[in-house]
Amino acid sequence: MGAPLYEIRRQGRGLRATVLLAVAGGMVLPIVAGLGQTLKAAFGLFPALGHDRLSVGPWRMLFELPGFWTSLRLSVVTGLGSTLIALILAIAVAATVQGRIPARRGARLLAPYLAAPHAAMAIGFAFLLAPSGWIARALALPLGWARPPDLVTVNDPHGLILILGLVVKEMPFLLLVTLSALSQVDARRLRAVGAALGYAPGMAWIKIVLPLVWPLIRLPVYVVLAYGLSTVDMAIILGPSNPPTLAVAVARWYGDPDPAMFLPASAGAILQGAVVIAAIAALWLGERVVARLALSWLRRGGRGHGAGPVLGLLTGTAMLLLMAGAAAMVSLVLWSFAWRWPFPALWPESWSLRAWFAPGSGLGRALANTLLIALVATALSLTLAVAWLEGEDRAGLGRAGWAEGLIYLPLLVPQIGFLYGLHVVFLSTGAMTGLAAVIWAQGLFVFPYVMIALSDPWRALDPRLIRAAEALGAGPWRRLFAVKLPVLLQPLLTAAAVGVAVSVAQYLPTLFLGAGRVPTLTTEAVTLSSGSDRRVTGAYATLQAVLPFACYTLAFLVPALLYRNRRDLSGAQ
Repeated sequence: MGAPLYEIRRQGRGLRATVLLAVAGGMVLPIVAGLGQTLKAAFGLFPALGHDRLSVGPWRMLFELPGFWTSLRLSVVTGLGSTLIALILAIAVAATVQGRIPARRGARLLAPYLAAPHAAMAIGFAFLLAPSGWIARALALPLGWARPPDLVTVNDPHGLILILGLVVKEMPFLLLVTLSALSQVDARRLRAVGAALGYAPGMAWIKIVLPLVWPLIRLPVYVVLAYGLSTVDMAIILGPSNPPTLAVAVARWYGDPDPAMFLPASAGAILQGAVVIAAIAALWLGERVVARLALSWLRRGGRGHGAGPVLGLLTGTAMLLLMAGAAAMVSLVLWSFAWRWPFPALWPESWSLRAWFAPGSGLGRALANTLLIALVATALSLTLAVAWLEGEDRAGLGRAGWAEGLIYLPLLVPQIGFLYGLHVVFLSTGAMTGLAAVIWAQGLFVFPYVMIALSDPWRALDPRLIRAAEALGAGPWRRLFAVKLPVLLQPLLTAAAVGVAVSVAQYLPTLFLGAGRVPTLTTEAVTLSSGSDRRVTGAYATLQAVLPFACYTLAFLVPALLYRNRRDLSGAQ
């Protein structure tokens, strides 16, 4: 006989409480401690420098630093601009392909873009758009260029290339989120109702489906906005260099040899957080304004037969950007194996493996560190996520909004706002250092994505399977290991692939918590991106992109092979 129901529920509540304590102690409290340390330094409280009184001096120093106001403007323009463009294009593509491409197939098509780390995509984009890049080479013959044109493309002072790079990286994520949300609102039936009322397909989607989809994608849009406003790695590679965006400027001030720069850097980090909060609030307010103003537009009942060409144009633009992203990733591979590639040749004239096997290059050590950190951080995060969801099931509890708030917290708080303060806390208390600190810091960001990737498939599991196992006498642990985990193998592997991709892409957590002594593929690739040897940079960035893509491939192939003779478990639809 199995355990009584009340005993199982008590175990479930205990299991969930344990995970919540672990999340609060390992995620929320450190973020609060890091923000607290940064906030104290922002207002002059930093005894190590002899400052033990509240002061607004750090803010005055910040406002007087050369290029500060330009950096602030660049952050706002690039962050808001890239998010809005990516959102509009993702919605247009979703409206065009909805009903034609299933969500699972869409996930497979978008997997290479989702797997590619931000830094790798940015480096590939730089190779593509540089004055000696592939686009310039393609234009050289018809325009008669014998040498690279004297044009400012990458690192342009207005941040246009940074906006373009962010759009290419974030649009597939928003598109996947939107396609997943469509399955929850029965979009096919709603569009059929709109068509019966005479609405054009595009206008029916905008007027009927979009208002129901938006609440389901609001939080992911906020996450994309927070990243776009505070990105460091992509801004270093693609963004303006002097002055840079605010997040890059703050990171530079933290690394300044003058210890006094820690104070204005902390003020800048707090300001970066305030910018993110203000931008999210502005987007929330804009949503309310648009909803109110759109009422009269909806009531007029326009059938919108002219919306099709607009959606087609936006979808075509999105496809061109996706093709550019694919070309950027291919350029990484080509440069890593190229030896002689003179301008304006479209293809390398000779090939070499020297960039991969050069003695003393550090590629092997960076790869080993990256793999170790990613596997450990993902394994811990996946264990916590399974324990959380299993505790919910046993306790009979539903989805809690406050709990999801804890999950999204690290994704909404700018990394630059608390990571360096957390590093100072670690140094002053003698806590974890080196590799252990980096694994833990990356886990702050890996766990939320793993939890988000796993929670919906877990909660959608057919309860009849569990009831059948229970009727056969299986206890809660046997039901977990013999029924739930095997049936959810593909979502588990997909969540693990997401975790590895997130870990591999982490730049600031590795740089700050590792104090620059834990080289990974990402930190080395970002550092090398400002150098002149594209071959070595291409090798690092290629390997950085290959690891997550290999994990995504395994996540699709392993269930298909193991369950190839079992209907609905192979993952092939």
